[in-house]
Amino acid sequence: MDDLLQEFIAETRETLEALSGEIVAWEAAPTDRTRLDAIFRFVHTVKGSCGFLDLPRLARLSHAAEDVLAAVRDGQRLPDTALVDAVLAIVDRIGELVEAIDAGAPLDDSCEDLLIAALAEDARPAVVAQPAAAMRSNGRSVRLNVDLLDRMMSGMSEMVLARNELARRLRDEQVDPLVEAALERLSLTVSDMRDTVTRTRMQRIDALFSALPRMVRDTAGELGKSVALSIDGADVELDREMIELMRDPLVHIIRNAVDHGIETPAERRAAGKPETGRLLVSARQSGNQILVEIADDGRGIDSDRLAAKARAQGLVSDAALASMDAAARLDLIFHAGLSSRDTVTAISGRGVGMDVVRSNIEHIGGRIQLANRPGQGLTIVISVPLTLSIMSTIVVGVGDQRFAIARQSVDEILRIGGETVRIDTVGDAQVATVRGRRLPLVSLGRLLGIGTGGETNLAIVATRDGDYALAIDAVIDAEELVVKPAAPAVMATGVYAGHTLPDSGLPMLLLDASGIATVAGLRFLHGILAEEEAAAAAPARGVLALMFEDLDDQRRVLPLAAIDRVETVSTAAIRRTGGQLRLAIGGHLVPLHAAAAIGERADLPVLRLTDGSTEIAYAIHEPVEIVQLPGEVAPARGVGPVAGVVIIDGEQVELLDAHALFAGALQPAGDRLCWLQRDAGGWMETFLRPMLESMGYRCVMQPPPDGPADVALVMDGATIAPAAARNVVRLRQERPSDGDPASIYRYDRPALLDALAHAVGDR
Repeated sequence: MDDLLQEFIAETRETLEALSGEIVAWEAAPTDRTRLDAIFRFVHTVKGSCGFLDLPRLARLSHAAEDVLAAVRDGQRLPDTALVDAVLAIVDRIGELVEAIDAGAPLDDSCEDLLIAALAEDARPAVVAQPAAAMRSNGRSVRLNVDLLDRMMSGMSEMVLARNELARRLRDEQVDPLVEAALERLSLTVSDMRDTVTRTRMQRIDALFSALPRMVRDTAGELGKSVALSIDGADVELDREMIELMRDPLVHIIRNAVDHGIETPAERRAAGKPETGRLLVSARQSGNQILVEIADDGRGIDSDRLAAKARAQGLVSDAALASMDAAARLDLIFHAGLSSRDTVTAISGRGVGMDVVRSNIEHIGGRIQLANRPGQGLTIVISVPLTLSIMSTIVVGVGDQRFAIARQSVDEILRIGGETVRIDTVGDAQVATVRGRRLPLVSLGRLLGIGTGGETNLAIVATRDGDYALAIDAVIDAEELVVKPAAPAVMATGVYAGHTLPDSGLPMLLLDASGIATVAGLRFLHGILAEEEAAAAAPARGVLALMFEDLDDQRRVLPLAAIDRVETVSTAAIRRTGGQLRLAIGGHLVPLHAAAAIGERADLPVLRLTDGSTEIAYAIHEPVEIVQLPGEVAPARGVGPVAGVVIIDGEQVELLDAHALFAGALQPAGDRLCWLQRDAGGWMETFLRPMLESMGYRCVMQPPPDGPADVALVMDGATIAPAAARNVVRLRQERPSDGDPASIYRYDRPALLDALAHAVGDR
């Protein structure tokens, strides 16, 4: 009987998670018989199970709801707001009783008579439906007990470590090939089983989304607003533990969107918007991340008003506000104690919440970003790891210690001493200048007291407050690791986010990127760094340019105004097509200029250049730094992409001509019209046309209707009207031994190009 009861509790929970949304959808479409039948089946099933399991209170409630729903199915009742509220209240009470039964906790029955009375057709609307109280026990199950799934995952991790240890020992000895083959089979099986066990922990994110329609309906009704909720991507899968940890942050954001963001019907009419606000919640997978997006069409965030409130409350100084850009002002919404509301409601306005939301999201290795459209709405994007148990990390070394850091927190890793990195001491702080970008520097060894600060590498780390450079000794490996919370005393330092057992079998701590910034006392936009940033942002007397090492080992500069961005691309995306190098990126083909051969490298940096409407790319070896161009430029001789030479730090550096680069890469088709007479095999169009167009000829396959072509190419023996072309070049298929002045062998490329040049007057 206990097993049957636990199965009843588990199945009822799963159905309840989806049911409240079904009831709200049924209220919006009362004629939807499919949804009505689904709700009816649920209460009917609960009633039948309660009779068998001897649960009289649940049976009484479900029986009353079943009678009302049966009347609706028979057309005797209409599902108005009062009836839906009463049914929701019954469903909520069923959920409360189920949780109380599972937890073994008593639950008062004084309100149940009122809940049943509210179902009557002439009942007063005295019952307000509220979501069920959170009384779940820790033994929640998804077909399999959660603890069992955790033990399976832990066991698989131990198996992986044991397999790796065995593989290391066998590598050091002479091993029978049959033993090696058996180990290989074992490795494949263990890897497959680890993936399988990981998948058993996954749930559809619908388990997180299913309660949202009910919550939006109740919140909007309480505030006198009308909100239409759309949900997309409910079939995306996420670790069941991650779903539970995201539940509270998502609820808070949704309630904020309805309360803060979406205006009242009167305000929306005045703003020229539909009375019903729109709220979209969607989920999608991107690599090993799940992106949850919450977008509304409300008023957005008034960042200037938010900054004024922060100043009035003494949370931010005038100097700090003066140095903030629009994004930094918007980020004040996450400041503890700051609310954008002037009045306190039952839902929000107390200045607590968004800072906690971001803290909770970051605690599970996620990030939260805002896209604000004042007067039009706000979009919040939450990115979290696909699973909390397995995290993509980079293993770094300091002294004889190893640490892991979340891969998503690291933008890039560079070597100290290279020409792209410079370390300076400003006051009592160190600053790293990376390709002209100034970043606060933290020595991990000094921070942890295990090194001398003589690190040789920099990891550029991204946090919510800003980016900083973390000095480390070495980058050891990149691993997918099983991460668990560390001991409370370790977590209390603020530097660590958990512990893990890598393939080496030696315990290792996971670094907390934001915690390191806090413990190190970094001041991203304040004090010394703020002054340095302000000086860098001040109007310069000369033109700023990017100096870089080109592919031919020459140092060159290009004005920053022409550079949209610098990024690293795979050389597999670069090919010579249509007579020139092109880069395939973002679904587009971009003309690419390269000063020398790319060689065998797998990837390389490119400058993405734009003139405001079109774009080209320039392949380089390595960016060096941002410099200020001197006023004196020695002009270059001849025509080409080099405009002149300048002196920078005593060195002669070539200045590229952006106009010449665009003119060369985007050269339009020539004005020399060449008619290619079609042949039976299509050789003219397939073989000859691409070559000629790359040489600047404008080729057509039909006689031009608006006048004769400059030149026509025909196969020997074909006829052509004298008025169709000013000149004719004839091609033959065979190469005769004695030559033929009347025609040209079709694969004699130099002779063909020379004949064309003479025909159009280029010779």
